Amino acid sequence: MPRFNMSWIYGLVLVGLLAFYFWGGQEKSSISTTVKYSDFKAMVEKGYAQEIVVNKYQNTVEMFVKPEHIRDVFHQGVQQTGEKPSVMVEIGSVDQVEQFINAEREAKKFTGKFSYDNSKDNDFFSSLIGNILFLGGIILVWMFIMRRMGGGAPMGGAGLFNVGKSKAQMYEKGGELGITFKDVAGQAGAKQEMQEIVDFLKSPQKYTDLGGKIPKGALLVGPPGTGKTLLAKAVAGEAGVPFFSMSGSDFVEMFVGVGASRVRDLFEKAKTKAPCIIFIDEIDAVGRARSKNPAMGGNDERENTLNALLTEMDGFGTNSGIITLAATNRADMLDSALLRAGRFDRQIHVDLPDLNERKEVFMVHLKPLKLDNTVDIDFLARQTPGFSGADIANVCNEAALIAARHNREAVGKQDFLDAVDRIIGGLEKKTKVMTEAEKKSIAIHEAGHATISWFTEFANPLVKVSIVPRGRALGAAWYLPEERVLQTKEAMLDEMCSLLGGRAAEELFVGHISTGAMNDLERTTKQAYGMVAYAGMSEKLPNLCYYNQQEYSFQKPYSETTAKIMDDEVLKMVNEQYERAKKILEEHKEGHAQLAQLLVEREVIFADDVEKIFGKRPWTSRSEELLEAQMRADAERMAEERAKELGLLSENTDNKDKAEDTENTESK
Repeated sequence: MPRFNMSWIYGLVLVGLLAFYFWGGQEKSSISTTVKYSDFKAMVEKGYAQEIVVNKYQNTVEMFVKPEHIRDVFHQGVQQTGEKPSVMVEIGSVDQVEQFINAEREAKKFTGKFSYDNSKDNDFFSSLIGNILFLGGIILVWMFIMRRMGGGAPMGGAGLFNVGKSKAQMYEKGGELGITFKDVAGQAGAKQEMQEIVDFLKSPQKYTDLGGKIPKGALLVGPPGTGKTLLAKAVAGEAGVPFFSMSGSDFVEMFVGVGASRVRDLFEKAKTKAPCIIFIDEIDAVGRARSKNPAMGGNDERENTLNALLTEMDGFGTNSGIITLAATNRADMLDSALLRAGRFDRQIHVDLPDLNERKEVFMVHLKPLKLDNTVDIDFLARQTPGFSGADIANVCNEAALIAARHNREAVGKQDFLDAVDRIIGGLEKKTKVMTEAEKKSIAIHEAGHATISWFTEFANPLVKVSIVPRGRALGAAWYLPEERVLQTKEAMLDEMCSLLGGRAAEELFVGHISTGAMNDLERTTKQAYGMVAYAGMSEKLPNLCYYNQQEYSFQKPYSETTAKIMDDEVLKMVNEQYERAKKILEEHKEGHAQLAQLLVEREVIFADDVEKIFGKRPWTSRSEELLEAQMRADAERMAEERAKELGLLSENTDNKDKAEDTENTESK
């Protein structure tokens, strides 16, 4: 059901007034007809008259008919004529009518009421004035309703007549948002560039004295959830200036020309509040590259909106004191005219947080949580590579929900690990029924991944392996990725080999292959094509990149012959790594069998269990060193705490021993 609001009441009042005007204002109005004077006399003589009214000024007589004679006069019933139908007759002399009525009274043929109407002929004007007042009232009620629908202001809001007005939400002072740079964890480089904009808004004289010009706009570019919108709010909160916020989709409307009108209205409002900030979130909704092909609709509404935005940001007019901020995660699709200097002078990249930045993000989101002493922020930061700020916030929230679900008094380390598993792999399906053969096949598959990753140099260090169904996966292996800035060919090949380890183990030790490796094959194929087509890492197509970011390009940047070479190179690369995976598994088939059997028994095994079977990993990565250092630090910390506890217990004993020694010395 739709929600109730005041507009319903206004509509009901309007409908009621119209109904009263058309149906209720005439009391189910009775009919009136004009007759000759002779007919009038005949009706009175027959006793049809109930009441007679004489108008001296109009020389008319109105006779109301008795209810029992209505059908005799009008040949209709009361429902059609009304309760008091009448007949009108024009007269020449009032005295003649009076004499006739007196004669009929004496003859007992008229016994009703006889009266005079002294009103002049002003019924038309009074009716006209009444209609005008009534229609005026309806118009006022309608204007009031439209004003309420338009946002309460005569010229504002999103009403029917204000469709071209801007929908931007304005904060008179950015501090009203309550967000500053302290609330933005990490992103030190982005905050440094944004700080210059804040400094200019606070003290522009420092920059203008040297002849410098502050950038007119800054474009925040980065993956979703990295804090682009939060940074813009922090800039407004730090600067304390008016802040206009709206989304790129707010410019889009079904009416032609509305988007351009809203752009102009937005900048007109901003000029009256300068210096100020305009923030357009998801600007790719209107800033997408314009088509170079007229057949693709070169004069559509979106392009008109973009043209208006380009003109307002840096056109013939000036917008001094207006700084435009925008955010998008699809900068490669934006029009080049929008990215040029003078409009968006700076592109600030807001990337996924690294290890240290993830620690800062965790510290922000862990503040409202009640934690126990097992939670280690450094360990959580290492367990969440590739997570954005929004993902980390989700991890903290999921951990709190998991702890509450288990009726714990505080959130612990295991709750966070379960939350990470929940977000990456999905919800555990402990009730999923599998046969023993399927369970063993899955264990062999996952053990194949673990074995290959253990014996390849650049593969990510293993954390744990599970055959518990989770989400759409029947099993999974968790790794602790090494955060590298550059990826080498050898590292990518080792990763491909590790991905193919599950399918290779099925072929070697099960005797047939299954659909369980579909996700592994998809990732492997995409990575191989990326290495060949984009990174130039193949033997026959070295040092060539065929990446094309033109949106409206319908031709591949390479020939069909090159495409065939790409396919051959990808097939060769994948097959080589597959054979390599089978070779490694054959060399360590006994350990692989023990690992698979352990998985069947426990369903979840950890890196320590793998190390007991295969021995220490031949290559130790930086992540593993950090993990071992953390484990050693945890052990030392626990030992120190234990020592302190033992020290407190033995303190009294030591004091007693010292007292006894002192007594013995004195006695000696």
